[in-house]
Amino acid sequence: MHSPSPAGSRSPAGRPTGVVSTGSYLPAEVVGNDEIARRADVTSEWIVRKTGIRERRRAARHEATSDLAAEAARRALRQAGLDPAALSYVVVATSTPDHPQPATAAIVQDLIGARNAACFDLNAVCSGFVYALAVTERMLRADGGTGYGVVVGADIYSRILDYSDRKTAILFGDGAGAVVLGPVPAGRGVLTTDLRSRGDAHGLISVPAGGSRRPASAATLDDGGHFFQMDGRAVRSFVHENLPGAVGDLLARARVDADRIAHFVPHQANGVMLAEVWPDLGLGSAALHLSLERYGNTGAASVPVTLDAVHRQGLLCESDLVLLIAFGGGMSLGAALLDWAPTAHAAPPALKRPLAVAGAH
Repeated sequence: MHSPSPAGSRSPAGRPTGVVSTGSYLPAEVVGNDEIARRADVTSEWIVRKTGIRERRRAARHEATSDLAAEAARRALRQAGLDPAALSYVVVATSTPDHPQPATAAIVQDLIGARNAACFDLNAVCSGFVYALAVTERMLRADGGTGYGVVVGADIYSRILDYSDRKTAILFGDGAGAVVLGPVPAGRGVLTTDLRSRGDAHGLISVPAGGSRRPASAATLDDGGHFFQMDGRAVRSFVHENLPGAVGDLLARARVDADRIAHFVPHQANGVMLAEVWPDLGLGSAALHLSLERYGNTGAASVPVTLDAVHRQGLLCESDLVLLIAFGGGMSLGAALLDWAPTAHAAPPALKRPLAVAGAH
């Protein structure tokens, strides 16, 4: 059911690695609920009641996932004061790549000038960023812990939605978020991670056509096989059944009491669903950070976009414990516990209004 995650152990050969800076990019076009509601035959109020979402962003016609990812990476690198040529890795988590091949990360590498970096994509759908964070941290630590990597979560779901399907059309927006991973002081950075998969539930979230099983054809276009599909009720059950246990297991592995968690940054799937599961997580002392009211569900981008907004608002303090968790198609679930120790100071707040926060610390 899940990987026996050894990520909490420190390699004696490597220095600890953590988030040293953050960045994000949201497309300029703001799409309110009224437009989505008309096409899905619902009301704006119904969308808010069901999801907590009021607006989202839509990528411009000329923008591909690599464009969003590259700009988020540039902003994270700028905040870190790091030359892209210093990067050892560029990892892009996405389930909406520019095209089947080459990897979107290769295009991002070219766009940002990270000429010395190895680059690849990772697809764990909406869990992708946390998976990519865990993988990149392990690679950097295995290399000795002195290098840097940029991890990006980026998705353009507006290109794969059936806007007449109210179960999915109301949820998603486009965006990208990034972090730079690099050396941090002893005892800080990424403390532990937990990656889990439930392949027996892979049918709950899918884009059925366009791959080797159902190649693109007139028939797949006619039957809507290239649109995103989801069994919303089953996904909600998966979250309720698996999120509390994943949080408890991660904290037990790290030997950290729940009341020590200062910040909780979850995948921004659905505000109502998160409100339902929140009491079962035992994190009442933590601040719950939500960006979905403004941005919707941005897929693999939702955790880093929210983390960047929280960082740039100055809400994260040195040595705060930050818990990231995401879930998505596959079905997949990823969690990471960070001891906050960025080496870069955040730029002034980029948001006109603060993110929604529940709880206190």
